[in-house]
Amino acid sequence: MAGSPLVAPPTDILQSSRPTSSPFKRQTSAVPSSNGNGNGTPRLLLHANNPRSVPDSVPPMTLDPIEQLNEDEKRKYVKGKKLGEGTYANVYLGHARHDPSVLVAIKKIKVQQQYQDGMAPDAVRELKYLRELHHPNIISLLSVFSSKDQNLNLVLEYLPLGDLEMLIRDVDRVRYGAGDIKAWMGMLTRAVWFCHDNFVLHRDIKPNNLLIAADGEVKLADFGLARAFADPGRRMTANVITRWYRPPELLFGARHYSGAVDIWSVGMVFAELIIRAPYLAGNTEVEQIALICKQIGTPTEDNWPGVTQLREYTVPSEVVAVWGKEAYMGRFGAVGADGVDLLVRTIALDPKKRITAREMLEHRWWRTEPKPTPKEDLPRKSGGEQKMGADLKRRPGVVEDENASRGAKVARKLDFGQPK
Repeated sequence: MAGSPLVAPPTDILQSSRPTSSPFKRQTSAVPSSNGNGNGTPRLLLHANNPRSVPDSVPPMTLDPIEQLNEDEKRKYVKGKKLGEGTYANVYLGHARHDPSVLVAIKKIKVQQQYQDGMAPDAVRELKYLRELHHPNIISLLSVFSSKDQNLNLVLEYLPLGDLEMLIRDVDRVRYGAGDIKAWMGMLTRAVWFCHDNFVLHRDIKPNNLLIAADGEVKLADFGLARAFADPGRRMTANVITRWYRPPELLFGARHYSGAVDIWSVGMVFAELIIRAPYLAGNTEVEQIALICKQIGTPTEDNWPGVTQLREYTVPSEVVAVWGKEAYMGRFGAVGADGVDLLVRTIALDPKKRITAREMLEHRWWRTEPKPTPKEDLPRKSGGEQKMGADLKRRPGVVEDENASRGAKVARKLDFGQPK
C-alpha cells in the first residue's frame, strides 16, 4: 500500500539550498514593513517594470514549500463546466493543462459547518483509501489540492458512462444477458477482493457506487465510509452500508465484523442485476429484517450460532426456514445453477459461512457458458456524464431518488421496541 496522502512527494522546492526553519512556516522578509510595525511582513512589488517600486534589497514574497506544491498541483488541471452541485460537494468536468484530451472529474468537497476546524471524516477516508488503493476496478485519484476557500479538491478519473444502477433501471431501452452480468460481477468481485486483500472494508457497495469508464470497465467508487479492519478486536460502528444492501449482522447491531459485510452487499447487487429491481427494499430497519427473514430465512441459533446474543437481535415471531438453492432457481435461474449457487453463498445468514471475495473468484461459475462479455461490448447508455456528477456530489451513504423511501441515510439509530 502507498504511503500516507498527507506526506508531500519530494520536489526541487524541498531540495532547495535556501534554509527554512520549518516547511510549515511562511517565509518572510527580514525588512520591516512600510507601516513601521517591525513585524517583518514582506512587501509586494508594485509593478514588474518599475525597479524603484521597492528597494532592491526587498525580495518578492514567495510561497512556502507546501503552498507551492499545492499551487503546482492546481495548475496541472483546467476546471470546466459544472456536472453536479450538492450540499456535500460540487463536481466539475476538467482536463489536463498539458493535454486537453485528457479529461478528469474534479470533486470540490465543501467545508462542512460542523468541521470548520478540520476536514470531514468521510472526506479524510475517501482521500486516504483512494491514495492507497490502485486497481483497474477502483476509481483512480489523480491529484489533490486545496482552493482559496479551503475546499478540498479531488481530481478523479473521468467515467462518462454513468453507473450500473442507470443500466439496471432502464428496462425499456437497455437489454443485457447472463454474459453481461458475469462481466460486471467479475469486475466488482475483483475490486472487493483487492480491498479486502489490503485490509480495507468499503462498507457502502451498491449499484450507484459502481461507475463505468469509457472503455466499459466498472470502477468501485465512494470510499467515504471505508475503513481498515486489520485489528480484529477493534469495535466498529454498525450504522454503515445503505439499508437495502446492509447485512443482518449490522441490522442486529454487531460491532465486530469482517469483509463478510461487503460480500452480502455484493450478493444484493448480484440479485439486483438479475431481477432488475432491488431484492430486499425495506423502508425501515425493522422492515428490512422482516424481508430478510421472509426471503432468505429467519436467523436462529440453529443456523447462526450466537446470533441471539447480538444487542439488537429481534425477528418476527413466525420463523421461516432457510431457503435452499432450489428455491432461488425460479427467480434467479437466468444465471444458471452455478450462478445461483454463488448467489446463495454470498447471502448466507451466518457471516462465518459466507463466501469470501477470493473464494468467489475461484468459483466454477466463471468457467461455465456463457463467457463474460468483453468490456467493449457491454451495454451502454447515454447521459452518463450527468449521472457521474450526481453520484460524485453525494455525501457517502445517501441515495438520491424521486421516492422518499430511497433517499435514506446510512446512519440511523435502530428502533426495534422491546424484544418479545
